[in-house]
Amino acid sequence: MIAVDQVCFRANALPEPWTLATYESLGGYQIWKKILKENTAPELIVEQIKASFLRGRGGAGFPTGLKWSFISRSMPGQKYVVCNSDEGEPGTCKDRDILRYNPHQLIEGMAIAGYVMGATVGYNYIRGEFNEPIDRFVEALEEAYAAGFLGKDILKSKVDFDLYHHIGAGAYICGEETALLESLEGKRGNPRFKPPFPASYGLYGCPTTINNTETFASVPVILEKGAQWFLEQGKPKNGGTKIFCVSGHVNRPGNFEVPLGLPFKDLLEMAGGVRNGHALKAVIPGGSSAPILPAAVMMKLDMDFDSLAQAGSMLGSGAVIIMDETACMVKVLARIAHFYFEESCGQCTPCREGTGWMSRILHRILHGQGRMEHLNLLDNVAENIMGRTICALGDAAAMPVRSFIQHFRPEFEHHITTGQCDLGGAHHD
Repeated sequence: MIAVDQVCFRANALPEPWTLATYESLGGYQIWKKILKENTAPELIVEQIKASFLRGRGGAGFPTGLKWSFISRSMPGQKYVVCNSDEGEPGTCKDRDILRYNPHQLIEGMAIAGYVMGATVGYNYIRGEFNEPIDRFVEALEEAYAAGFLGKDILKSKVDFDLYHHIGAGAYICGEETALLESLEGKRGNPRFKPPFPASYGLYGCPTTINNTETFASVPVILEKGAQWFLEQGKPKNGGTKIFCVSGHVNRPGNFEVPLGLPFKDLLEMAGGVRNGHALKAVIPGGSSAPILPAAVMMKLDMDFDSLAQAGSMLGSGAVIIMDETACMVKVLARIAHFYFEESCGQCTPCREGTGWMSRILHRILHGQGRMEHLNLLDNVAENIMGRTICALGDAAAMPVRSFIQHFRPEFEHHITTGQCDLGGAHHD
């Protein structure tokens, strides 16, 4: 790994990094103690988060400080803080490792958020398939309560904050923040119409702030080392480090916490380069919902929100999926389309019907039954889904379809005209 000040992974190299003792050896909970002792003005904390240019690490990239300013501490009634640890985006595996190796930093970040907004209760919604991460987070909660960092009248400050974990049931749609809230309330995880937004009508109808695991876990370090320090780890309007989950056709897949704005070619080198000496063909830079980019484009890009957006894709969750010259684009897209068809909640007609159409058409092309008009039909169906659904799952299903056909249309045409992949061999089973 390149030399960089770690934020969310700063404890990983230490023995038993998930324990309270290890976290405190790094200065853990000192910021929380200081805030409680000095009764720090919430506005000062929000200004620090704004100045750091911390942007949401779950995929949307929304400025965290701005989001925290939507709920005032003086607002009457119950308020909630919710962490989205329902890490279901294919290719994404960073939040799992934060829960496994640095759960106390997440707890401290959520407690600080509760203090800022005057929320006395928080929930961490964790993906149900995470076994070890759930156990580690629960153990950390027990340690934090035993040490007096959570509960009623914390450290005699008259500040209350109780934190609970909630285990999801494996629905991708519950990664959407309002579907997550519905699930937390014990209902089917269908996304809500917006507005109203969670900041005004969230969990149980109360003001609620929802952030990703990596976002909350970044907060204590920002407040410890300063907003300017964090900003300088990245680049303008893209502050800090980011965990990239590099998978696919590389020699050393894994999670890499690096400065935002790192050139993609450097990240690829950290992952050991493309496997077996093959040539890079394409990259999905932000999880399966992000538009794909060809190798020639990716090798010139920096890994930050703005650079990828300008190139026609997005940083998303930071899940970087590498494909070499042996990858069949038709097969990859057919698998992605099937995933979104299976995971659509079915609430919106364009998504419910459109994802099925796209999956079936791609299945036909893959199996040698495609027709040339199917390519325009796919693009038309995708266009009619985008922007016409309650949540972003419809867009997430449509964007890969449009980008794959845009950048690799000859490969799809070859599949249609020959019934075979242009890499050689018969059509796929």
